[in-house]
Amino acid sequence: MYTTYHLTSAQEINSELLEAIKAIYKSKPITIIVQEDEDNAELSAEVKDLLNQRLAEDEETYFSGEYSLNQIRKKYGL
Repeated sequence: MYTTYHLTSAQEINSELLEAIKAIYKSKPITIIVQEDEDNAELSAEVKDLLNQRLAEDEETYFSGEYSLNQIRKKYGL
């Protein structure tokens, strides 16, 4: 059995959370893994500028995402 807790900040870890974990697992052995939530990443100014440049390009010169991925697979053997 496993349980996932998603916290908006490490500051949310408190005695209530620990007591809840203890209540669920009682005296069973457990492993606690702490991982930074990378899904919450913000775009850097450099990446935003690049995206804005891409959005300003002529739509007639666009390649589809599928075509681009096929080209990458072909070139790099992925």
